[in-house]
Amino acid sequence: MKFCSSCGSPVSQQIPEGDSRLRFVCGGCSTIHYQNPRIIAGCIVEHNQQILLCKRAIEPRKGYWTLPAGFMENGETIEAGAVRETWEEALAKVSDPQLYTLFNLPHISQVYVFYRGALQSGAFGVGEETLESRLFPESEIPWDELAFPTVHKTLKHFFRDTKNNDFPIRIEDITFPRK
Repeated sequence: MKFCSSCGSPVSQQIPEGDSRLRFVCGGCSTIHYQNPRIIAGCIVEHNQQILLCKRAIEPRKGYWTLPAGFMENGETIEAGAVRETWEEALAKVSDPQLYTLFNLPHISQVYVFYRGALQSGAFGVGEETLESRLFPESEIPWDELAFPTVHKTLKHFFRDTKNNDFPIRIEDITFPRK
């Protein structure tokens, strides 16, 4: 960040009084610009023992497969964001969404939250950010073509949990060393 979004003056990094972290602070109007993690919400959608995946039409990881997911919007719950993103990316409606995985990725300031649910009426399609959407049985999941580690981990957990018919909420930290 170089300039204040409130007044346009230059900002600098400093620790504001009463805080313990570096923040961007405006030299003109003294506005403190907090930057917080982004929340990505999505769904693992099941239909007839198959999982709905979307091939990404945008970067990052264009052309790779993912679960339908995207950034949560202001004014919505995480569940509402997951259901909305599933509709936007795969034109799919989810019934009975249940919280399933939560991944903290502090190295990129993101939190991924996936719900699991059933595909309503078996209908799905291709949204604006999707090249293709398809139902995959476990044996055909394109493991080497998955876009993100969070998707890979969620699918691994799901197939393992399906065998036991037990779906606990899973919370994990995914960290990578800083360079």
